[in-house]
Amino acid sequence: MKKGIHPEYKETIITCACGEVIHTRSTMANIKIDICSKCHPFFTGKQKLVDTAGRVDRFKKIYAKAEEKKAQRAAKAAKKAVRAKADDGAKKKIGGDTADKRP
Repeated sequence: MKKGIHPEYKETIITCACGEVIHTRSTMANIKIDICSKCHPFFTGKQKLVDTAGRVDRFKKIYAKAEEKKAQRAAKAAKKAVRAKADDGAKKKIGGDTADKRP
């Protein structure tokens, strides 16, 4: 390895918002993090921290609107299909009557 081009690799302390302290080595001096493996919901299976930015609620609201629009489109398509089927039946009936009246 070349001398003088690599950062200093030193002992550091990683501190989580939940109070967990991890001693390791890094190029950074002291690291403060919001979530660690002791408090992250993926590892613990339960929610400890509050979603301060409201990202989850905002996602659910947007997703609910999308689902509502999807349901409206499906209802509109079903209604259109019923109308088309009724129109086809009326055309066949009319077409059948005119075909019988020809000489």
